[in-house]
Amino acid sequence: MKLLSVNVGRPRPNPWKGLSATGIDKRPVHGPVSVIAPGPKGTGTVGLVGDRVYDVKHHGGSDQAVYAYAREDLDEWQAELGRPLAGGAFGDNLTTLGLDVNGALIGERWRIGPHVVLEVSCARIPCATFQGWLEREGWIKRFMQAALPGAYLRVIEPGEIRAGDPVEIVHRPDHDVSVALAFRAMTLEPELLPRLLVADALPEESRELARRRTTT
Repeated sequence: MKLLSVNVGRPRPNPWKGLSATGIDKRPVHGPVSVIAPGPKGTGTVGLVGDRVYDVKHHGGSDQAVYAYAREDLDEWQAELGRPLAGGAFGDNLTTLGLDVNGALIGERWRIGPHVVLEVSCARIPCATFQGWLEREGWIKRFMQAALPGAYLRVIEPGEIRAGDPVEIVHRPDHDVSVALAFRAMTLEPELLPRLLVADALPEESRELARRRTTT
């Protein structure tokens, strides 16, 4: 298991949400990239130095510090979309190889390289920017149906990472709530929401949604 690329965004206009810019255009970086804990949502800060988000209401902050997507899943989408998808094409900061990103458990921890430790926090939910960026009508619905969302991660131990670094799973929590299950619950299968409550590492706003589903 390793990083194929570490990808940092370049600001682009965002006509799809009426915002001044988007950071979805991620490009591979050569050399080391510093990883930091960004703090609360609302400032645009994320986990990779040199990157940022512009939709500060919905993106960024500690629970969405770093976004990982598997090369194997990108390959599946390449075949379906009929065009090449480089690392970073989905707005992913980390493009991985040999790692089951969607099968990862909420609260699972990965060591990347010698120092950095990240914790799986939640699934990526598609938005209008993602659909517009790929120029694919109906993309949000198709992405939801596939349930291959990729994972957002928190920064537990900061440091530097680079392409080629090994990835090691150093902790797996004692529950069955995977990234894929959490995604399905938050999108097309809300009846699954009560199952998410055993995942303590899930962001509080998602846990609150699951609690409301449990009591109604």
